[in-house]
Amino acid sequence: MRADAATDPELACPISPVVDIVFSRWTTPILWSLHTFGRQRFVELERRITGITPKVLTQRLRQLERDGLVVRTYHPEVPPRVEYEISELGRSLAPLFAHLAEWATANLGQVERAREEYDAAGSPR
Repeated sequence: MRADAATDPELACPISPVVDIVFSRWTTPILWSLHTFGRQRFVELERRITGITPKVLTQRLRQLERDGLVVRTYHPEVPPRVEYEISELGRSLAPLFAHLAEWATANLGQVERAREEYDAAGSPR
């Protein structure tokens, strides 16, 4: 039996694979940092992205490299040096992030008010 849009959520919502790739917990701050500040070493990213653990940063960078959004460059010197930068594919997400930033500026106040109203009314039963 073949899956179709009625039974497969990914087919019903064609952007869900993109959302999974781009909007996981730490992906957006990593891509933003690399886009804004350019090529960086691991420790620089770790300092800029407060709250991320080294283990999670390593995992996310590996996944982003696998997805083609980040380029890792190893410099065989003593001591070895590794740098990360956003790829052209990753840079192509900039307009999407710009639109989201515009939406956030225009609408997050309204979202906050809706939350306050919802919380004041009590949760539905």
